[in-house]
Amino acid sequence: MLTRRAFMVGAAAVVPTFSAGWARAQDPDLPREPATKPGRYKLNLERDRDGLFYLPAGYKPETPMPLMVVLHGAGGSSESAVGAFPLADELGFIVLATDAKDWTWDSIIGAFGPDVEFLQRAFVSVMQRCSVDKTRLALTGFSDGASYALSLGIGNGDVFTSIIAGSPGVMQPASVAGKPRIFISHGTADNVMPIDDTSRKFVPRLRALGYDVTYREYEGRHTWPPEIRREAYVWWVEGSKKK
Repeated sequence: MLTRRAFMVGAAAVVPTFSAGWARAQDPDLPREPATKPGRYKLNLERDRDGLFYLPAGYKPETPMPLMVVLHGAGGSSESAVGAFPLADELGFIVLATDAKDWTWDSIIGAFGPDVEFLQRAFVSVMQRCSVDKTRLALTGFSDGASYALSLGIGNGDVFTSIIAGSPGVMQPASVAGKPRIFISHGTADNVMPIDDTSRKFVPRLRALGYDVTYREYEGRHTWPPEIRREAYVWWVEGSKKK
């Protein structure tokens, strides 16, 4: 029988958790520098590999908004999150993106470490500066970013209630927590992350464990078609609304 414990692969020595970071962000004694106007902001947490966040058109400090953490692919940077800005304006959510310290994310080439630690710092910083709806947090990415979103998100499903993974190649959570909703998409002719070795195995495993998984296959290679990406973002925004 497949159990959640058996599902854990390559567990790290220290399980990366965001719940403590969320609690820290609520500490009234922490200094806050509110970002009040829509637009793009630098994180300014590191000199070199840093990151950004984006407040969409219509953002108002008195109205909490959903937050999406966008994870870049191998060899990329937080700049890839710029592609999410038009959808953030249309659908109404905040974007946070950080840079991996190496050419890709830490757990993909080793174990959870500096990347998740920095992402936690960025997470706390944005929580301090922006009005975020803590019940509507999502992790998303394409390729290696999708792999990291799945691996990190499954272990932090008590914080990130939705995961969007476009063409993931790896699913190696260090732990399991909560039961996030998951959207996975993959091209049937992907020659970088072959679908038979990845999503067609991941999805049945997740469903067997009771996860709510929406799955889309499409004709194409290692790309994320705009219409599929938009469908995934709408799935998150609409599905996470309070009923």
